[in-house]
Amino acid sequence: MKTPSKLQRYGLAIISCGIALPVAWPIDAPASCFLLAVMVSSLFGGLGPGVLSVALSAIAYEHFFLWRIPHPAHEPAAFLRFTVFLVATLLVTGLMEMKRRAEEGRSRAQEALRLAQSDLAHVNRVTTMGELTVSLAHEINQPIAAAITDANTCLRWLKRDQPDLEEAREAASRVVKDATRAAEIVGRVRLLFKKGAPQRERVDVNHIIQEMIVLLRNEASRYSISVRMELTTDLPQIMGDRVQLQQVLMNLMSNSVDAMKDGQGTRELTVQSQRADDDHLQMSVSDTGVGLPPQQADQIFNAFYTTKPHGTGMGLRISRSIVESHGGRLWASNNSPRGATFYFTLPINADAHE
Repeated sequence: MKTPSKLQRYGLAIISCGIALPVAWPIDAPASCFLLAVMVSSLFGGLGPGVLSVALSAIAYEHFFLWRIPHPAHEPAAFLRFTVFLVATLLVTGLMEMKRRAEEGRSRAQEALRLAQSDLAHVNRVTTMGELTVSLAHEINQPIAAAITDANTCLRWLKRDQPDLEEAREAASRVVKDATRAAEIVGRVRLLFKKGAPQRERVDVNHIIQEMIVLLRNEASRYSISVRMELTTDLPQIMGDRVQLQQVLMNLMSNSVDAMKDGQGTRELTVQSQRADDDHLQMSVSDTGVGLPPQQADQIFNAFYTTKPHGTGMGLRISRSIVESHGGRLWASNNSPRGATFYFTLPINADAHE
């Protein structure tokens, strides 16, 4: 919201008092009308316009209303009321200025908190991506290696005594496809590392799930974890920040991998999407790992609570904050016989949430 200029703020004080005078005249209620003018001037204009409105109100009160009292010189009560009026207007001005400064201070504090949360979320993304460096390097290397192989194949077909243009064309097409895939992976990683203000847009939650599985698939394979998607088709798009929602899924999926990588038995990660009701979509990340700490299912969302030897304890706290900022809810429950499932909902109608 644009801040009013100095001329606009002082103009508001003059206009407020100018309106109060004709309103107060027929009903003979100057104190109430001018007090209202002082409140408006102080609240929206600040201390200077508030003091100006007090001065204008006092002049108008004295010139246009005191003379209406018979023999005002012999009416000390009239001047007492005038004095009380002046004190009241000055008091109102001071209180309004204190209120305005308190609101400005609160706004600055909220903005500072928002920036701090954004910085912390960025650090969390960078930390998590750093932990997945080996996996990501392998994920990017696969299409690059395939592109090199296809490029060499293309050259071989072209170097033959009778070049096979059709085979060479197919090999070249595979080079383009593999290079595009590598570029897409790099683009997703760069986006997650990028620091910036939240950008709300229409997003497909199934597409976000598929993107994150591409980035984390090799990390899961590294620990013999099978990944399964159960995505409901034709889900409506929602209004949200793509990078933040990717971060939520990345945190939840990374936690599931950590919960299973040292365990025994079947290791399975399942990501689901479905419609929770007419107003929300629901996503879930389920694993067959160690499960939630006994009697502490909700404490895992507290800041700095972690069961990892080198964990920061902020991943789930940040994830819940992101989901709640989108108007949704994040919670967890234990599976039977083992493992845990994290659920989160997101509103379909963003306008209603806003």
